[in-house]
Amino acid sequence: MILGVAGGIAAYKAAEIAGTLVKQGVEVRVIMTRAAQEFITPLTLQTITSHEVASDMFTPRSGGVAHIEAARWGEAFLIAPATANIIGKMAAGIGDDLLSTIVLAFDRPVLVCPAMNVTMYKNPVVQRNIQALSALGYYFIEPGSGRLACGEEGPGRLAPTAEIVARLESILGGSGDLGGLKMLITAGPTREPLDSVRYISNRSSGKMGYAVAKAAAERGADVVLVSGPVALSPPDGVNVVFVETAQEMHLAVNRHFEWCDVVVKAAAVADYRVQAQPGKIKKGATPLTLTLEPNPDILRDLGERKGRRVIIGFAAETEQLETRAVEKARNKGADLIVANDVTRPGAGFDVDTNIAVFAYPDGRTVPLPLMTKSALAHRILDQVLDLREDGADNG
Repeated sequence: MILGVAGGIAAYKAAEIAGTLVKQGVEVRVIMTRAAQEFITPLTLQTITSHEVASDMFTPRSGGVAHIEAARWGEAFLIAPATANIIGKMAAGIGDDLLSTIVLAFDRPVLVCPAMNVTMYKNPVVQRNIQALSALGYYFIEPGSGRLACGEEGPGRLAPTAEIVARLESILGGSGDLGGLKMLITAGPTREPLDSVRYISNRSSGKMGYAVAKAAAERGADVVLVSGPVALSPPDGVNVVFVETAQEMHLAVNRHFEWCDVVVKAAAVADYRVQAQPGKIKKGATPLTLTLEPNPDILRDLGERKGRRVIIGFAAETEQLETRAVEKARNKGADLIVANDVTRPGAGFDVDTNIAVFAYPDGRTVPLPLMTKSALAHRILDQVLDLREDGADNG
């Protein structure tokens, strides 16, 4: 595998990444930019990998042109850290140093791990470049959030080494640990119409459910995603069924329930619906009274007929998080509830991070730190494997 190291403060973490891969038996060859060598020496990475570190396009060598020779080697290309500069070069097709040139000549999976100042990361140009590269098939792992070297707070930290290595394994199919599993995942909000114009909904963005679906497909699962109205692109390799109301979601879930082995119900389904009126309700001088009736409890319905399936639900709470999550797991027949306090910074709606608690029907709770929704998705899928193994042992 090729490890590309660009010139950011997180370059020093390349030593940990390289060391972890080498310990797992991966042969690693490192390409560094000149700027990266200001943060970590080539000798350090050479010692860890037992291979000479390359950085100069014009170093005389036998056996062919440097960047073409390097691009022919390795099953994957990991760029960690990836600065705004190298991401911009990749998006523009620029090859003006060894690292950027090898990327142009590399025709196998490329995993890009951004790390930079929070304002730089959120810059529309950087985000446009990331989106353009993602559309071309490049893989990205979102940066972590927290205090950055510049003193600012927010997303921009290089993702943890374990998360990077796990993602790399899933991309290469080395883990493929969900291969053969049929997974039914729900995501997003539902909309309950008031009339022909208006509706009642909630603040769910669908990002968590979509992250689970994307991660499951990358790890080899056969995925059906039942999605409410969201502003997200469907994940590659996932069969998406779009719905609007809670009743439509219930019907779609029921159509695929017998087929699946695992349900991850991340959608924020409206608890109530309105007795909708035809046409448009006209504004009047008197208060408007709405009559609400309960929607189907999809999670409870699935829990009552789960059989040997693994069922995972979600809970968005504002108080008594762990107590309510355990109660929900017990009352709904779920094997696991992924709960979060939506009042906490970084754990609310329409953000790219989450702070979750795993709650089990036996009363156990496992609090998790702040992490990206992509990272949490993989932690949830790890639980799928554990729960299926426990079920097999008890069956």
